Amino acid sequence: MRNYLIVVIFFFMYSFSNAQSANENQLYQYAQKTEAEGKLNDALTIYKSLLKNDSSNIGYLTHTSILYSKVGHRQPSKDLQIAWYKTGYYLAQKAIKINNSSAEAHYSLALSLGRMNENAGSKTKIDNAKQIKSEAELTLKLNPKIAGAYHILGRWHQVVAGFNAIERTMISAIFGSMPGGSYTDAINNFQRAIVLEPLNMIHYYELAHSYYLRNEKGDKAQAKNWASKALLIQVKNEDDADTKKDCEALLKKLN
Repeated sequence: MRNYLIVVIFFFMYSFSNAQSANENQLYQYAQKTEAEGKLNDALTIYKSLLKNDSSNIGYLTHTSILYSKVGHRQPSKDLQIAWYKTGYYLAQKAIKINNSSAEAHYSLALSLGRMNENAGSKTKIDNAKQIKSEAELTLKLNPKIAGAYHILGRWHQVVAGFNAIERTMISAIFGSMPGGSYTDAINNFQRAIVLEPLNMIHYYELAHSYYLRNEKGDKAQAKNWASKALLIQVKNEDDADTKKDCEALLKKLN
């Protein structure tokens, strides 16, 4: 009788565990769907809930990190924004410690560093530049289909191409020589991002902006073309709404 009760208890515990796991998996899939639809705040709430139940799950860690970095700039003060980016950075580091071969973990780290650089001074930007580039490149080595990593590299080349003489001297001192950093490199990376994510408006805008900044023969027409294409994409959230305004402002400059 005692052995029978043990078997029954084990059966119910096993069934409960399986049911709980199935529910978590369904919730995770729903969070991914919500994120893909552009409902980033709603998705983040779900990922944080899942992470509380399993703080070592790579998927939960990386998605939560990525959304802390993406939603962070919507916070009402720079201090809060930086705090959100630092949370994203912490979660990305934790994911890498658990699985150093996770492309998503390295992407989330590159993204958090890139976001932190937006509010940083020149020295900090330059100090972080090497790691941002290496993490994005490692991401693509592990998984060449992560569009966000191409976008980060595009932004990296775009920003470095725009450095002034003093900033270039500083970054050359860190790297030994200037490792890329041209508008042409930026254009190539944004084009790759578009191939992988053809409905992501920000890739189109940054491609158009890179053509505008390069300003070579035919670049004005290319900038108009890609900014106009961006405006054909459905606005899904506040970020898209801001990107749409940026595209309209760029087209106004070009006309």
